[in-house]
Amino acid sequence: MSKDLVVILTALNLEYQAVRRKLAAPQVHRHERGTRFEVGTVQGTSCRVALGLTNKGNHSAAVIAERAVQEFSPVAVLFVGVAGALWETARLGDVVMATHVYAYHGGTSEDDGLKSRPRVWETAHGISQIGSHLARVNDWADDWADDTPGAGPVPEVRFGAIAAGEIVQNSKISAEARWIRQNYNDALAIEMEAAGVAQAGHLNGAPVAIIRGISDRADGTKNSADDRNWQPRAAANAAAFATRLAVELAGEQEQIAMDRADRAHQADGFKNHVSNTAHNSTVGIMAGSVKGSSVHMGTHPRATGPVDLVAELGVFREDLKRHHAGGVLDDDTYRESLAELDFARRTAKENNPASPKAAMMALKRLRGLIADSPELTARLAPLVAAAGELS
Repeated sequence: MSKDLVVILTALNLEYQAVRRKLAAPQVHRHERGTRFEVGTVQGTSCRVALGLTNKGNHSAAVIAERAVQEFSPVAVLFVGVAGALWETARLGDVVMATHVYAYHGGTSEDDGLKSRPRVWETAHGISQIGSHLARVNDWADDWADDTPGAGPVPEVRFGAIAAGEIVQNSKISAEARWIRQNYNDALAIEMEAAGVAQAGHLNGAPVAIIRGISDRADGTKNSADDRNWQPRAAANAAAFATRLAVELAGEQEQIAMDRADRAHQADGFKNHVSNTAHNSTVGIMAGSVKGSSVHMGTHPRATGPVDLVAELGVFREDLKRHHAGGVLDDDTYRESLAELDFARRTAKENNPASPKAAMMALKRLRGLIADSPELTARLAPLVAAAGELS
């Protein structure tokens, strides 16, 4: 699978549906052991998401998370859903993104009491930085508002520890509640899956982010009517922030890949090299000496407007088809290349100020997918440049 895909996991169907509503054209993907995922794109973007359901508990979450990492090799794994607040700091409906996760059920029982021995996983620095940036600019709230009209003030994104255990916490005065507040008093929220997902990510080298909407206060009111009202709202808030984070993660991964490809291309492709491209033309080179020259015949002409660009992208689509039929592109690469190309064509047809830039970014991602085919890369280059000149 492509490295631009993000895995999103949830424990409850309510949470699953909140994320699924953010996806366009989800298709079932069956793991060989029977686990079912749905793969789609975040609406309005080319960011691919594999969505899965783990059910409750750290153990189940760890197994499904590892299965998802092995199956998709994702940019990151996001665990998304609802949680209970441990302090009054977080309002109902707010979103908590974990800076670190405590597995709080670790300890040793001694004569003078139970001594805490937690395990802790920190969120990867890069994901934390992107999450903090999104919270500052707050543009993810536009998506939230679309899904939850009249839902009150925009939820705040908070960053801090999340405690993950093996039981449902619904008391302020139980021995368990006092234990948590005594030993993990910096935790903002409590739930039952984050430790398993964090461990799976750690063992498989996959960055993990835990994103939770606050649906209750873990204080004895969990099964109240108010809690039932807040659960879907908190799940929708977490889904809105998480899918926005997924888009940023996939985009940054693509940008890193493109920057590396550009640097390699500049270092290897233009050193003492003259390249000439012509369409249905005769090219002549006249010089005292020419070193490292190559002439590409029959390549695409440069598009001079949105209509030309759409037409030339249609021609390039046939090029992809021929290379796939000839075995140059494997099935996964071909499928993902078509998705990027079709996205670029649709965007170019829209003919609004943002269209050329969006089309150019999709074509650059396409360039990374076909980098192993010099012929296709050369044919795509003038189309990338044309999209850039139209922006």
